[in-house]
Amino acid sequence: MVSSQLSGLSKNRVQGTFQNQLLLPSGLPDVPRSDFTEFEFTDVFGPLSVQPALEASSEYGDPAVIYNRSHSLLGPTTCVSPSLNLSKPTLYESEDLKKHDSSDHASESSVLEEQGVRLEDFEVLKVVGQGAFGKVYQVRRRGSSEIYAMKVMRKDKVMEKNHAEYMKSERDILTKVDHPFIVQLRYSFQTKYRLYLVLDFINGGHLFFQLYRQGLFREDLARLYTAEIVSAVSHLHANGIMHRDLKPENILLGADGHVMLTDFGLAKQFDENTRSNSMCGTLEYMSPEIVQGRNHNKAADWWSVGILLYEMLIGKPPFIGGNRQKIQQKIIKDKIKLPAFLSSEAHSLLKGLLQKDANKRLGSGPNGSEEIKGHRWFKTINWKKLDAREIRPSFLPQVAGKHCVANFEERWTNMPVVDSPAASPKFGENPFEDFSYVRPSSPFLKRNA
Repeated sequence: MVSSQLSGLSKNRVQGTFQNQLLLPSGLPDVPRSDFTEFEFTDVFGPLSVQPALEASSEYGDPAVIYNRSHSLLGPTTCVSPSLNLSKPTLYESEDLKKHDSSDHASESSVLEEQGVRLEDFEVLKVVGQGAFGKVYQVRRRGSSEIYAMKVMRKDKVMEKNHAEYMKSERDILTKVDHPFIVQLRYSFQTKYRLYLVLDFINGGHLFFQLYRQGLFREDLARLYTAEIVSAVSHLHANGIMHRDLKPENILLGADGHVMLTDFGLAKQFDENTRSNSMCGTLEYMSPEIVQGRNHNKAADWWSVGILLYEMLIGKPPFIGGNRQKIQQKIIKDKIKLPAFLSSEAHSLLKGLLQKDANKRLGSGPNGSEEIKGHRWFKTINWKKLDAREIRPSFLPQVAGKHCVANFEERWTNMPVVDSPAASPKFGENPFEDFSYVRPSSPFLKRNA
């Protein structure tokens, strides 16, 4: 994951393009947020009262300000000027090359030669993110005009954290999904020191970037975004995959305004009898069963979808403020406050998705996601047209071409396009065998090429 800081995102920055799409409460203050689960949360919110059940409330305070959020490695960042004279950068610093002797370099090249895609096939344009194991770059495939996002992970760091299985699982899961609202893996390969995932470059910004820059989404726009997310999550579940880290930072917006689900670093493959008791995800979006360390299944994803919808409609997640322990207690015990300005259909859907008992949660019944798709809040959605991308979003992000990085944070795009030195990874047999992949053409990819 990547840690981001967005500040000064106030109602004064709402542009005319967005005003018809947003529902802004009076006196909306600057909007910030808490961090990924490994970090301490700032105590910027007042305490919430503890009540046993969901109920509607006509009183609702202004959205609070949260300064730190974690977001997807593919998440946002400035626009490349057409006049910018880009050099031909490398993913290796000179120090890195000096550190490895010629035999090491030859060994790395020999790994590349066995693969259909080589590191030399790509030209690096910009840094667009940074995570625990490396950086994410905007790259161009040499000999073409195709722009991709290249996620680069250092093997030594992956092995230090004992995350080899997570990395392999992310790659394996991405090879299995082909859906109009999920970012596609195009290539994967490795060198001696690094792992590479080459994905579609989505440059409309992530949902968090747009939500907290602009304000709240009106129900009609939130309905379309939520429907597309539900469609994507349904596809994952149908293919035996739980995402387990659904949040606005992992929902990207394409230039055409459609959502694209990304970041499968915490995803898990499952069957109907699978239960997991690992505590993973981003705390504000964790279901009660995950927080309590009880066995969880795909119903945890539907809880996260409910939190996403709540945040889109109200401006902040329902359980925030304080350190991790306080937030965990709120998730387990606190009731959800539903403001009166929401429709009764939205109230009903939120209550169904944010049911603390996973067995009673909407989407957990024998009909699975059809329970959600058939809810009356979605009565205006034609799901066949939705999956065919025939429903046009009412909001289009401001994107000046496929090279544009204006919806990404400048602290990433202003970084030099070189990678940090990597130590020789310590393992016997290579745990990343068969990591290489080239995505075959598919009807969806051909339509959207």
